Order: sequence, then structure tokens, then C-alpha cells
Amino acid sequence: MKKTGKLLLSFVFALVFTPYVSLNSIAQGNDQAQEKKTANQLENEKCLGCHAHNKFVYDNTVTSAKGKHKMEPGNVINPDLFYNSNHKKFKCTDCHPAGFQVWPHSAADRMEAKNICIDCHGGDEQYAKFHFEEIEKQFALSVHSTKHNEDFTCFMCHEPHSYKISARSDSITKNIVAYDNNICLSCHNNINKYQLISDKPNPNIIDKHEWLPNQARHFQHVRCIECHARQDDSLLVAHNIQPKEKAVKLCVECHSKNSILLASLYHYNRTKMKAVGFGFENDILLNSSYVIGANRNEYLNVVSIIIFILALAGIITHISLRIFFKK
Repeated sequence: MKKTGKLLLSFVFALVFTPYVSLNSIAQGNDQAQEKKTANQLENEKCLGCHAHNKFVYDNTVTSAKGKHKMEPGNVINPDLFYNSNHKKFKCTDCHPAGFQVWPHSAADRMEAKNICIDCHGGDEQYAKFHFEEIEKQFALSVHSTKHNEDFTCFMCHEPHSYKISARSDSITKNIVAYDNNICLSCHNNINKYQLISDKPNPNIIDKHEWLPNQARHFQHVRCIECHARQDDSLLVAHNIQPKEKAVKLCVECHSKNSILLASLYHYNRTKMKAVGFGFENDILLNSSYVIGANRNEYLNVVSIIIFILALAGIITHISLRIFFKK
């Protein structure tokens, strides 16, 4: 009986105090997590309180009730993407006017021109290897800039709240292709975004590339800019997008010993990729895929020439013997 009483007392103790201990642990954990947040993150929470959601709530001073409004899709920020992006250490007001800390935001602040990449990255030795000044010059020559002027900025392609350049260091070329092509398709496969800068109908990408043989494999293994941008060996990624009339359409541009892929898609890691060897031309390409014409093998070339000569010699010998014995 005493044993039963002890067990019952232990059960009651656990029932009463366990929730308290658990809740206390959770509270401590939340406090620790809050302490780990940087000052910038804590300040950003004021903005994300509205901009991380599809709607925002405000006090209606006329009706003394809570008002709700739908947030414009372009103003909704995904915190997870932002805190995994290249700009994750910034606070919102590093790029947006300080006046945005007050709600409702003033018309003057909303109409103020946003900073662009070169405003922060230009002239900074830390980013010199990326050649931002040269990128700006190339972009100014591109069809995006010359046709759309100030309507087309860096942010049309590089969403500042989620942009992550780490894909450039990815050793899997297909990942780089998918990442970069998605940037192009974010406009060219999205009629709503496309018509922000153009009143023309968005062309169907598949139909416009009907001439391209084995279309699906090309889209998986080659970026749009390989054919639609003027390559510059000093830049990791070409930014001088050409008019469609000047797009590369000759297969030999890629499928040859002097393949343009070496100056574009494979330019960023030519020194990092391991050479395959065994007599292959442009063997760096073989780390990802075999490109007909660009990956010729000098040993196979010699063997094929020898086989051709032997076959030709056999035919000549056979004809000569037939003529000789006929006589």
C-alpha cells in the first residue's frame, strides 16, 4: 500500500510540475533565440510585421476599428529567402529611405528612386573581382537598357531580397543553367511581370525556338545568355543582351573546337575543373556533358584516318587486281 501511495504521489507531482518546467524551458529557449538575433534583424521585424504577409492590419482612425488591406505581391518579402540571400546582414533602411520606418509611408518616400547595385558595389575593392563597373557599362549597351531605359534596372533580374550568387560556385553545371535561366524566365514566362515594361504580348519561348534541334536538352544544358548575349572574357556573366536578330543560331558556334561555351558557361571555373585528358579537345566540358564537335578526340581522329586510308587502299587494291586478272 505504501508503494502504491508513493507512485500516486510521483504521478501527481509530474502532472503538476512538468507543464511548468516545459513552458519555462520554451520561454528560456525563445529568450535565447531572441538574443541571438542581430540588431538589424530586430529592426527588420518592424517592416516584416507587414511585408512578410499577404495582408496588413492597421487602426482605422475614422471608424475606430481594425482595417485590413491586401499587400501588393511585389511588396511581399519571404523572410526565409531574405535571410539566406547575399543581403541577409542588411537592415531594410540600408536601401530604403529612413522615412519608411513611419506608417503610413509618405508619397515622397515611395516615389524616391531606389539604390541600384553599383551604388553599393561600385569602387569597393572587396568586390573588385566581380567587375561591377564593367557590368554596368555592358548592361547600358544591352537591349534591356536601350529599349526600356530607366524602367529596366538591376532588380528586374536580380531580386535584392532573395538574390544569392552562391550558384556561381556550384560544380554542377546543370544547377547553374537552371538558376540563370529561371532569371530570364521570371519575365519571359510571366506575362504580369513582362507587361510592367512592355505592352507587347509575351512571346512563347517554345514556339520561338522551334528551329533549335533537341530543344529540351539545350534548355537543360545551356543558358539563354550563351546565345543571346555578347560574351566578354573579363566578366563571369555576360550582361550585354543582344536584340533577337543578333542571337547565335549557328550550331558551329558551340559545336566546334573554338566553342563559345568556354568563354561563357564554363568560363567561371575553367581553372577549377579537372581536365579529363585522354586526347579530348575542350575536355573541361566533359565534366558536365559531351558536346558534339567541341569534344573531338585526337586519338580517335588518327584512328579514323588510318581506317579510312586502309579502306581506300583495300578498294584500290581490289580494283587493281580485278583489272590485272581480267587482262
